[in-house]
Amino acid sequence: RMSKVVIHRGVVYTSGQTAADAGDCVEKQTKSCLAKIDALLAEAGTSKSNALNATIWLKDIEADFKRMNGVWNEWVEADNKPTRATVQAAMARPSILVEIQVTAALPE
Repeated sequence: RMSKVVIHRGVVYTSGQTAADAGDCVEKQTKSCLAKIDALLAEAGTSKSNALNATIWLKDIEADFKRMNGVWNEWVEADNKPTRATVQAAMARPSILVEIQVTAALPE
């Protein structure tokens, strides 16, 4: 069991989002993950404009980092670049190429 989003003391924590249903392309999966994160942040009353931190897990960092990072750079706002860690990890299912988790502040 887990929550998709938790708010605690003005900070919004999203669960890791995946998008294996978006096909076998890391760009499509990344775009889908970030769209899910946008929706969760909006549901919680915030947005990527208030992002504080992100963690990104890639199934194959050697093959997919550059393409994932291109999508990330299009998504992230120039005025608010959160801290980020990106690592390679074994995924829960073979079809998952990327998983993304974002932490954001609620607007003041």
